[in-house]
Amino acid sequence: MKPVLLYGLDRESLENFIAGLDEKPFRARQILSNIYRRGVLSFAGMTELSVTLREKLAVEASLELPALVEKQVSRDGTEKLLLELSDGERIETVLIPEEGRLTQCVSTQVGCAMGCRFCRTAGGGLVRNLEAGEIVAQIIAAQKYCPELGRVTNVVFMGMGEPLHNYDAVVRAFSIITSDWGISISRRKVTVSTSGLVDAIQKLPHSMLMNLAVSLNATTDEQRSAIMPVNLRWPIAELLKTLATLELPDREHFTIEYVLLGGFNDTLEDAKRLAKLLAPIKCKINLIPYNPHEGSHFKAPSQEDVRKFQEYLLEKNFVAMVRKSRGDDILAACGQLRAERAECPAAPEKES
Repeated sequence: MKPVLLYGLDRESLENFIAGLDEKPFRARQILSNIYRRGVLSFAGMTELSVTLREKLAVEASLELPALVEKQVSRDGTEKLLLELSDGERIETVLIPEEGRLTQCVSTQVGCAMGCRFCRTAGGGLVRNLEAGEIVAQIIAAQKYCPELGRVTNVVFMGMGEPLHNYDAVVRAFSIITSDWGISISRRKVTVSTSGLVDAIQKLPHSMLMNLAVSLNATTDEQRSAIMPVNLRWPIAELLKTLATLELPDREHFTIEYVLLGGFNDTLEDAKRLAKLLAPIKCKINLIPYNPHEGSHFKAPSQEDVRKFQEYLLEKNFVAMVRKSRGDDILAACGQLRAERAECPAAPEKES
């Protein structure tokens, strides 16, 4: 039987696992403290546990981290890690250092089934979902492989994959990352992004809605369907109606992500339609100038078009920010992640 990856267990699940080893529940708390407070990476290092329990854990459980295949460092300080999982599949995670904080962009799938035309990850199709433990382990791995950057303070579920297409694992990983017995990063500092899976958005725990980011990227169904096949299932009106009906605390907002594709969705008319669409939504807007990559026919917008687009939204009293591109020289920027698979069969066809 495959050992249980402990990074994927919440406190209750770990207590049940420990009970199955004929041990007391308090041992689970000791193990969690070792993993997330002391940063212990082996059972042998958990010296307050009995030798017998450590021997049991070495057989029945695992603290295996993904192997570091390659680390790339951008001219702006961004670091991209290519990680190999236990089955040989590969993912990428990105670390973005800024003054006073370190943001990590984590992957939730090997590949992606959404097929967004402007995204490099989508080109390989979906291989498999990540387990919750494999998502959490990316953060532990970052601390091991990049200790010079310090502790991760912010997490964005914006790496490879559609987070809400791997709903159960992402919800569990979110809980482990934000709980005081886990990695203990404030919920306000953990953002989950989605291309707009309405059925999953509707059942999200309230704690995850506060920092939900929705990738819109167009202002008409014709336009959005051309670049995001998910729109054929959940068109703009249905997606925005869902957001409008969800209750948020007074000071909380959704984030609407809008990738500006040069000559496609970056005109003043697009900005006007966007303002009209978002008027009923409690939201702030992240404008993301497209990051070109090999094999894509889209181009980056001009700085002038980005400025005009943003200025119009600001005039309409939206909070509209232009996201600064980080790590584009190492293909670590938004939409550029894709872990190449060596000597692996072709990825399956994307789901409809």
